[in-house]
Amino acid sequence: MSGQPIYDLFVIGGGINGCGIARDAAGRGYSVALAEMNDFASGTSSGATKLIHGGLRYLEHYEFRLVREALMEREVLWAMAPHVIWPLRFVLPFQKGGIRPAWLIRLGLFLYDHLGGRKLLPATRTLDLRRDPAGKPLKPIFSKAFEYSDGWVDDARMVVLNARDAEIRGATILSRSRVTSAKRENGVWVVTTRKRDGSVSTHRARMLVNAAGPWVDQVLAGAFGRNNVHNVRLVQGSHIIVKKKFNDARAYFFQNPDNRIIFAIPYERDFTLIGTTDRDYTDDPKDVRISPEEVSYLCGAASEYFQEPVVPGDIVWSYSAVRPLFDDGASKAQEATRDYVLKVEGNEGEAPLLNVFGGKLTTYRRLAEHALEKIGETIGVKGTSWTAGSQLPGGDFGVTAYEATVEKLIRSCPFLQRSHAERLIRCYGTDAHAILAGARAIEDLGRHFGGTLYEAEVRWLIEREWAVTAEDVLWRRTKQGLFLTPEEAEGLDGYMGLMAAA
Repeated sequence: MSGQPIYDLFVIGGGINGCGIARDAAGRGYSVALAEMNDFASGTSSGATKLIHGGLRYLEHYEFRLVREALMEREVLWAMAPHVIWPLRFVLPFQKGGIRPAWLIRLGLFLYDHLGGRKLLPATRTLDLRRDPAGKPLKPIFSKAFEYSDGWVDDARMVVLNARDAEIRGATILSRSRVTSAKRENGVWVVTTRKRDGSVSTHRARMLVNAAGPWVDQVLAGAFGRNNVHNVRLVQGSHIIVKKKFNDARAYFFQNPDNRIIFAIPYERDFTLIGTTDRDYTDDPKDVRISPEEVSYLCGAASEYFQEPVVPGDIVWSYSAVRPLFDDGASKAQEATRDYVLKVEGNEGEAPLLNVFGGKLTTYRRLAEHALEKIGETIGVKGTSWTAGSQLPGGDFGVTAYEATVEKLIRSCPFLQRSHAERLIRCYGTDAHAILAGARAIEDLGRHFGGTLYEAEVRWLIEREWAVTAEDVLWRRTKQGLFLTPEEAEGLDGYMGLMAAA
């Protein structure tokens, strides 16, 4: 191993926190390797409610630092990735004698508007639901609502874009590579990884970052040989996708009698996303599935508000993930902190370990910055903070230039339907031009797999974004799984199998 490079950092975990840390570190000049045992964002980071938000309900739990940091990040992230992040208005129906009094909601929204340095997002306003179109799909008992701003994100795409940018900046990215052991030897970490084909590799690094999300304790127990570790509280969150329940571009924030909340959000043009649930989870995170009780809960909670009930037969897809919240001893899952905790381990002379516990999508960039502060204190500072004014791949257009960016793609490729062009810009931003390079007709994009998915895009995902299976493409890199028939999905799976074997 004498000729083997010694990385500054070896990151375990290809979710948003691991990829965010790897990107930030690589951009500062650290040599970085990252290993993900499955596909990027295949765990928690693709199972969120897909919001860039301050967390209005966290104010009730006095999480003011977390909420302020998250509110400040909304417009920073929007500018970084205007293709996969965009503003969304939320309608919060109010009923007299309801769960929370009007003064409390107004106070929360006042803090929401003024706590985080909002500049571009519109302020809160009050709606008369008897006149505003937002009231049309709701039961007539709701006559008043508050409307406020937050953001929407394609979570899985944001993760893979961070991984891509880390690689562009020099990081070594190892997908589908499980860390099987990590040992300290002669002042460095010796890390062993195993790929799906059984091949084993050994890597050396000055510092190790454990950002394995729900598996963070499993990594400590398995790769490090520790027993009785319990740092995270696993909380299951499930979502259902139903046929479109309303035509409004705004989303809804519904309060439930048990003090929990759910969202109903416009999704992929033809659908509505409803979620999330909050319940403790004790099994292996890889086995998480929505339960019949959660389906019943989400349908029932949404039906309290919509005139047209939500029933299980409306569901076209569901997804479930486990959130690795730092275990602060809260009595209820929904009360557990969403804040993150970073802990450095290692005696003097030992190779250090940074464990990452908790966190949320909205604060991943700040988490990475704080992680780099600890890394700098431990193994030496390289570079300075840089991500706040950066763009993720394809995001090099302004936050107000989405429509102009779509028009430019249509002018370049007039054979595209507008809905197809819009989807490509929402997925890839300006990289869409590279995907379609040289095409003069739709036939030039190669095999049509269904929906708006063509071979040129699939090849890009295989060659540039580590996609290996149809699931990677249909449910994480794109959401075209909602539009393909089972036979079409099977055709894509066969094609990708042949590509992987080539």
